[in-house]
Amino acid sequence: MTDETVELGVQLLERLEHEELSLAAAVDRLETITTDPTTTRTILDEAEKRGVIRREEGIIRPTGGRFLRFQSEVISKEGEFTCKRCGAGVTTGYFMRLEAGEHGPFGSSCIRKVTGRE
Repeated sequence: MTDETVELGVQLLERLEHEELSLAAAVDRLETITTDPTTTRTILDEAEKRGVIRREEGIIRPTGGRFLRFQSEVISKEGEFTCKRCGAGVTTGYFMRLEAGEHGPFGSSCIRKVTGRE
C-alpha cells in the first residue's frame, strides 16, 4: 500500500456524484485503484476521517459535492486501452485528472459509472 494509492482513492470518493451508495458499490469504484482489501479499508477509513464520506450501516454518503468537470478533469485519449473497471478493449480511453494523479483508462460507460453519472 502506498500513500499515493490511498490519496487517489480518497480523491475518487470525494468526487462521486451520488447522494449515497452501498459499500459494495463504493468498493467497486475503489477496485479500479486497488484490489487489496487492506488498502480499500484504509482508503475508506481515511476518507471518513477527513470528512469526505459518512458511513452508516453499509451506506456511503459523499459529503463534498465536488464533482469532476468532464471538459477539464476527465480527458480522453485515442489509442489501444484496456478499461480499468471492466477489462474491455477500448480505442478511446477516458482518464480522471485528480490532484494525486491521472486515473484510468476507462471506457465511455465505465467512466460514467465510476464517477456516478450513471
